[in-house]
Amino acid sequence: MELFGFKKLDITKMRILQLIDSLEAGGAERMAVNYANALAKQINFSGLVVSRREGSLLNQIDDGVSYLFLNRKNVIDFKALLKLRNYVVLHKVTFVHAHSTSFFLASLLKLLCPSLKIIWHDHYGESEFLKKRPLLALRLIVPFFSGIIAVNQKLKLWAQQRLKFKKVLYLPNFPSEDTVVLDHTFLHGIDGKRIISLANLRLQKDHFLLLDVACKLKLSHPEWTFHMVGKDFDDAYSRQIKSFIVENSLEKNVFLYGTKQDIKSILYQSTIAILTSQSEGLPVALLEYGLNKKPVVVTNVGEMASLVQSGINGFLVPSKHKQMFYGALVKLIENDSLQAELGIALYKKIQDAYSEEVVITQYLYWLQNSH
Repeated sequence: MELFGFKKLDITKMRILQLIDSLEAGGAERMAVNYANALAKQINFSGLVVSRREGSLLNQIDDGVSYLFLNRKNVIDFKALLKLRNYVVLHKVTFVHAHSTSFFLASLLKLLCPSLKIIWHDHYGESEFLKKRPLLALRLIVPFFSGIIAVNQKLKLWAQQRLKFKKVLYLPNFPSEDTVVLDHTFLHGIDGKRIISLANLRLQKDHFLLLDVACKLKLSHPEWTFHMVGKDFDDAYSRQIKSFIVENSLEKNVFLYGTKQDIKSILYQSTIAILTSQSEGLPVALLEYGLNKKPVVVTNVGEMASLVQSGINGFLVPSKHKQMFYGALVKLIENDSLQAELGIALYKKIQDAYSEEVVITQYLYWLQNSH
């Protein structure tokens, strides 16, 4: 049997460790947990090591995953590094899958365990602004990598052209069903008239596009409300958002909830799902929207267009374009049957091409045949 041009899959010797800096609720962090959980069902050993901070995703780790927290204090922390090295040796790890900025710790580990294969998963969220990346530092680290996984085609091309690295694979993110979560968030507003945004309060997520649209919708459809779920860093950007809400009398139209774990319950209470980002990879939030059959309006950045076909399984609009975003929302608001039709179409697209089974199978074949 052959798949993706590779020989029959043999996973008996694969012992894979996911490495991530924190377990706060971000896209890279969610994918580290998703990979660990998915692999635990298929291979003999699936581990997850968190270097700096635990967080809200800790209770999303399945029982079959081996877990370790390093409590790393500094950029170079010999105690944490030796703890990681001992763990890798004890569990006979063959691959370390380093997510985002954890590549530096993985490269130090490679010095202690030369036979270890390091895979770097590039989740860089500002793929529209690649010129900002620390190219020299990454070029120094690249020789330690056995392969790079990119979350979108721009990042894949960047690794090949700027890092001069050949073994690069584009793999889309994939959604995962929530594990049992005891929390239950109750959303404000009226059933059937809620718009959800799952996005941490970061500049690249452009919540001010959402707020501008909320001002327009307040006049035309005042019963509809916006619900912003995501980590609040209590920084200048967060304070600007809260000031805008007060200054424009949106307190009854826009609600902030911070970090939440019961995403499935939150989406069940929501009618339409949106993302207003200026830059993205393939956001996990969009996959969660589709998995829960929500009609979407999203900006055309990153890999959004690879999943959303405007008018067929959602609406795709240019970033920063307030009027077009508002118009697409109104189309959905005023057509219940269109909401259901687009939501089901997006769900089918994800099941066909972005499911856990599809992505993990390709991932394991790539590891086996390319390294």
